[in-house]
Amino acid sequence: MFVHRRRGWEIHDSQITPESVFLQRRQLAKVLAAGPILTAALPVLGPTSALAATDPSASLYPVKRNLKYKVDRPLTPERIATTYNNFYEFGSHKRIYQTAQRLKLRPWMITIDGAVERPMKFDIDDLLKRMPLEERVYAHRCVEAWSMVVPWSGFSLKALVDLAKPLGKAKYLVMQSFQDPKVAPGQRQTWYPWPYTEGLTMFEAVNELSFVVTGLYGKPVPKQNGAPLRLAVPWKYGFKHVKSIVRFHFAEKRPISFWEKLQRREYGFWANVNPKVDHPRWSQASERDIATGKRIPTKIWNGYGDYVASMYASLKGEKLFM
Repeated sequence: MFVHRRRGWEIHDSQITPESVFLQRRQLAKVLAAGPILTAALPVLGPTSALAATDPSASLYPVKRNLKYKVDRPLTPERIATTYNNFYEFGSHKRIYQTAQRLKLRPWMITIDGAVERPMKFDIDDLLKRMPLEERVYAHRCVEAWSMVVPWSGFSLKALVDLAKPLGKAKYLVMQSFQDPKVAPGQRQTWYPWPYTEGLTMFEAVNELSFVVTGLYGKPVPKQNGAPLRLAVPWKYGFKHVKSIVRFHFAEKRPISFWEKLQRREYGFWANVNPKVDHPRWSQASERDIATGKRIPTKIWNGYGDYVASMYASLKGEKLFM
């Protein structure tokens, strides 16, 4: 007899919004976005609605939700998740969503280079046409000890790796954000090591959880959340989730990422979530849900250990949780 044992972060099927209801809601959002009522509704709908009406990729969404990926908490309200953001290119405070609207999303070129069979360059819309889009609900845990639960749309990072056809000598995937100080005032602060750079091992890059985000809440991902292309690796702290990516570089040597260059003692390469390993300046035992303000216990690997813990079993002497 087969007995399904739910993982700690899974919800019961009865708690999942039926797909038909979800699609009806998203269709209503499209209708609203197309008419003059949108302008009047902006204070209620939040800063993502205008983007959905103008982004060339808007017609691709919503996409079907992959029910394999579930979280045992309610979704964070869209308005909260899209107005409480880290995006140091536009400032060091959480309310940068207005400043981030300066970001120009078209044209947006993405380079794939390094140890690959053939370097490539894609326009974002051409890349989206090549990728199998789906929606996944992930828990997001920031190193600052706050968290949210959001429905990302996008595609498996493995699909991009397969497209790139890396050579055997490629050991790491390095990702870089855009750099344009004229648009992003934070990039005028020369003490930061721009452009924002992050990296994964190839084993991490092809893990089934690693996800390239192109949408959020059934619409194109907003600028402040990392448009038009960002990373989601839910077992790692949020600073690993590089935003507004323009380059995927396959490398032989481990990169030194943005926050490592600034303060290696506090921000390491691995950055896997562990409640028993504190940040040097605060505890990681619990996190604040930004939707409710309540503190909840943090789970090791952010609750995704069944998917990722085995990747690190043989690593010795590595600081996996900072």
